[in-house]
Amino acid sequence: MKKKWWQNSVVYQIYPRSFQDTNGDGIGDLQGIIRRLDYLENLGIDAIWLSPVYQSPNDDNGYDISNYEEIMSEFGTMTDMEELIAEGRKRNIRIIMDLVVNHTSDEHAWFVEARKSPENPYRDYYIWRDPVAGQVPNELRSTFSGSAWEFDEASGQYFLHLFSKKQPDLNWENEKVRQEVYDMMNFWIEKGVGGFRMDVIDLIGKLPDQEITGNGPRLHEYLQEMNTETFGGKDLLTVGETWGATPEIAKRYSDPKRNELSMVFQFEHVGLDQQVGKEKWDLAPLDLTKLKEVLSKWQTSLGNEGWNSLFWNNHDLPRIVSRWGNDQQYRVESAKMFAILLHMMKGTPYIYQGEEIGMTNYPISDISEAEDIETINMYHERIEKGYTKEEIIRSINTKGRDNARTPMQWDDSLNGGFTTGTPWLHVNPNYQVINVEQALTDSSSIFYTYQKLIELRKQNEIVVWGAYRLLEDTPEKVFAYTRELGAEKWLVVTNISEELNEFRMPTPAKEVLVANYELTSESLTGEINLRPYEAFAVRL
Repeated sequence: MKKKWWQNSVVYQIYPRSFQDTNGDGIGDLQGIIRRLDYLENLGIDAIWLSPVYQSPNDDNGYDISNYEEIMSEFGTMTDMEELIAEGRKRNIRIIMDLVVNHTSDEHAWFVEARKSPENPYRDYYIWRDPVAGQVPNELRSTFSGSAWEFDEASGQYFLHLFSKKQPDLNWENEKVRQEVYDMMNFWIEKGVGGFRMDVIDLIGKLPDQEITGNGPRLHEYLQEMNTETFGGKDLLTVGETWGATPEIAKRYSDPKRNELSMVFQFEHVGLDQQVGKEKWDLAPLDLTKLKEVLSKWQTSLGNEGWNSLFWNNHDLPRIVSRWGNDQQYRVESAKMFAILLHMMKGTPYIYQGEEIGMTNYPISDISEAEDIETINMYHERIEKGYTKEEIIRSINTKGRDNARTPMQWDDSLNGGFTTGTPWLHVNPNYQVINVEQALTDSSSIFYTYQKLIELRKQNEIVVWGAYRLLEDTPEKVFAYTRELGAEKWLVVTNISEELNEFRMPTPAKEVLVANYELTSESLTGEINLRPYEAFAVRL
């Protein structure tokens, strides 16, 4: 595998709506991101994955795009975007665009045309079907509840939408659609972006008539064509969001010989706290034995035929410190523990805004407080099915997407320093304690643990290339593994619980590299008692 810049890089995801507002309208903007670039440079990251900033009516917060080559006015202008790319470059920070090409907004010019009549030249840019026996064409369901088919009164046909009905799916079998997408990608490549994160890219090969959505038969053919027509040979980072990927499927995407993508996001580990075969809202306790198994499988099974991404959080997932840690008594310890556990693994780590200061979920008590379309639709669907309000709200507080989207907490001033106006989404009231300003003044804060982990990755090839091995013989709640490269060997030990757990050091520690409690290498020999959420990485 040829070495690439993105293999020892760390990516920081920004959800622009919630990052930093500079004009007082309560919505984050591009100038706000520019203002905070020095902070991100200090953290040590190499790239920003920017959630969509294109023109959008915001039915799904920018993931419903009405014009791929214009900037949403709430965020600023194309000039601001160009300034962000240029200012990022000065600090060696590349901007990774969010590429949403499974669907567009129903307000996109292509769909406005397509809707006019079945004879319109744009009709075939989308997926239309006649009714079957006066009903929907088949049983396909939308991720956002209900049927994936929406009836169009004017033409008497249904169009497909795997998400909101304002997000009609593009027809990737149409060569013109693919060419339009490649032209748009080249528009952004010429602007100097550092690559693309590809939203639900595993769905573009769908065969709706056979009810196949993910991993359709032509998916990899399309990706290879995209590679040839756009980013191939340009040293850009490309990462696909692939909910159904197994390690074998991931190799097809990311084996350098296949000329597709740099890496994928796979989500096997984040599904471990839901009931088997049910939806994410059907909660189950996390099985730590399974977590070790799944993360270890992804560490070892790609070999040199693929590249892994590492993440706990993103704009669709609740905050890990609240989800599997303890966001009250052991917030700092458990946040650092999850950081150490993940960042010492092989792959490209992604940090989601606020994760580096230990931001937490924001519990709601009523659906009127929710903003997210997926959450609101699910609530009403489940009320109709007879679930109680209490159990649905419990699911929302555990898994709802708004948890990750509350505004960034910069300081202890009004609204956490996010805006001088009324924020588009409630700010977590704990901003007076949990904020960037506080984190930067405390040398033992979560921020500095993240900074240290990024530094270790950049300065030590073992973190990027070392072999991974899980230590099997540990208590259930202790996740420990080694990394080895040449004569060098590191040990990473984490206690994923608030109980004390015993751990036997395989050999004495030579040097403590990073830890979330005060620790000396002399104390790390033989049997040791791990404190609540204790984590460390040592050189053996």
